[in-house]
Amino acid sequence: MDRTCITTDAAPAAIGPYSQAIRAGHLIFVSGQLPINPATNELITDDIGAMTRQIFANIAAILQAAGSSLDRIVKTTVFLADLNDFAAMNAAYAEHFGNEPPARSTVQVARLPRDARIEIEVIALA
Repeated sequence: MDRTCITTDAAPAAIGPYSQAIRAGHLIFVSGQLPINPATNELITDDIGAMTRQIFANIAAILQAAGSSLDRIVKTTVFLADLNDFAAMNAAYAEHFGNEPPARSTVQVARLPRDARIEIEVIALA
């Protein structure tokens, strides 16, 4: 099975020893993305909707670099620092998917890198 690292300057660089994404066969595994503006490397902190939208902009850039797109996502995992943000996150999340959204898990976690309030990882078709 082929395994290829995916990298793009249109999304934030990895902040540790991991790849932005890995293409393995017909799947693309996108590492957890934080709400970081890649142009400034600044963490967006104003509201969970804006954070969610920035994360999906980052994911879209990575998927595009891999030859895929948001509409090819089959599974997402959303990590929230506070499940009280669920409704607002869910509303912004829904903007990115039509009538057949991908499978999803959402969990509350104790802490995220850079003290972010949200992180999202995805698996997409290549």
